[in-house]
Amino acid sequence: MEIENKIMTRENAKVQIKKWQNKGEKVVFTNGCFDILHAGHIRYLSKAKSIGDHLVIGLNTDNSVKKLKGTNRPLQNEQDRALILAGLEAVDLVVLFGEDTPLEIITFLKPDILVKGSDYSIDNIVGAKEIVQWGGKVETIEFVNGKSTSLIIEKLEKNETN
Repeated sequence: MEIENKIMTRENAKVQIKKWQNKGEKVVFTNGCFDILHAGHIRYLSKAKSIGDHLVIGLNTDNSVKKLKGTNRPLQNEQDRALILAGLEAVDLVVLFGEDTPLEIITFLKPDILVKGSDYSIDNIVGAKEIVQWGGKVETIEFVNGKSTSLIIEKLEKNETN
């Protein structure tokens, strides 16, 4: 699939997810801003993909990133962030969402597995209760220490490298 075709509306994403599920394939969902893609993201997304057959990313829109991270973010617009994610081998589908939480998109798409970083406890993960109710599961993945967009921005502001 061409990378542009991996970026879908939620309606088209739901159709594709249903096709996969009808074949018995497991769909993993995670979400985030993914403003500056870094090694921690790559490891996280690769691990998330390994939990199922297909990885779907719920990507925060520019407006929702501003609400979460402040007016100086995102550094890259939503179309660019979506295209970068879609270009990754681990990612099968990218869907934008602008709500304050991913609950609406999770309940709309109905993935089989919800994945978040281990900085969340399962009982604090948005959508966890709903996923479990329809027979899915929730997993957490360890973060890579010292790898974050915020740290990269701090280094850039200090003119550091590495």
